[in-house]
Amino acid sequence: MQICSLLYYGFMDGTGLRERSKARRRQAILKAAYELFAERGYDATTIADIAAAAEVAPRTVAMYFPAKRDIVLSRFTEAMAGLTEAMRHRAPGETFAETAGRWLRARPGGPEETSLKELAKRMFDANPELRALRTARMEAAIREAARTFASETGTAPDAPGPRIAAAAAAGVLTEVYDGFPGSDRDEAIAAAVRFLDAGVRAL
Repeated sequence: MQICSLLYYGFMDGTGLRERSKARRRQAILKAAYELFAERGYDATTIADIAAAAEVAPRTVAMYFPAKRDIVLSRFTEAMAGLTEAMRHRAPGETFAETAGRWLRARPGGPEETSLKELAKRMFDANPELRALRTARMEAAIREAARTFASETGTAPDAPGPRIAAAAAAGVLTEVYDGFPGSDRDEAIAAAVRFLDAGVRAL
């Protein structure tokens, strides 16, 4: 029994180490890419450049991110998927503003994530064309937000009010997601929740 337990926990420890190693490698690639995109520009940066800065092989970058745009959008795509799921599984009586606030507060924290958010902001500021790609990834979340606003206001999801509110909400949440990585984040989230709540009442 003791031998089996040791083997089991040894296996679990090994699996955990591999997963942590993969997460660190992915984080290193993202950080290197964001820095290069901010400094050199997206178009001028190659996968080979990113691999060299992250100290990995180009094929390792491709293993984590099949295309260069996937490096830019991976975190944001995952975040939007999480927001869409949060809206679809809201607690009874929970408003969109409350769901959005809960989702924002649940985003990963810590020094590494804060650093990545700061780099992401620099990257998007330096490459306005990437914002169009980011907006395109919000389509599902905007549709779900429109349905949520419609249910709160008793209107159709394709009515002007919910559609406009959903588009505005997407802009607000995008700004807060990576725009306030430091000590102002809690204040920014509270302001976003107030804005979204007021928007629904205005409808």
